[in-house]
Amino acid sequence: MAFASILTQAFRMQCHACQTEIPLATGESIGFRDDCDRCRADLHVCLNCSHHDASAYNECRESSAERILDKDRANRCDYFRPGSGAGGGEGGRDAAIADLESLFKKD
Repeated sequence: MAFASILTQAFRMQCHACQTEIPLATGESIGFRDDCDRCRADLHVCLNCSHHDASAYNECRESSAERILDKDRANRCDYFRPGSGAGGGEGGRDAAIADLESLFKKD
């Protein structure tokens, strides 16, 4: 019974432009032409992808993906997976720097 409830749980992603939560049913994907209902920004973009990482080569953790220059425009990448919409922003970088500083702090 618990397994059935896991399958019906929805995933929520955020629009990279306006941070609106976009509910997705289990197994539902984002199409190449889908856009945000609130701000009309493209959703199938690198900044909304779980593979996007500003510190990675070509800003993507998927090594087989083709290079995409416009990270905020719709693309036809086959490796796209809905992510948080944070786009690997400064929050992750600041947290990493804080962790490193605490690790190497002088007492």
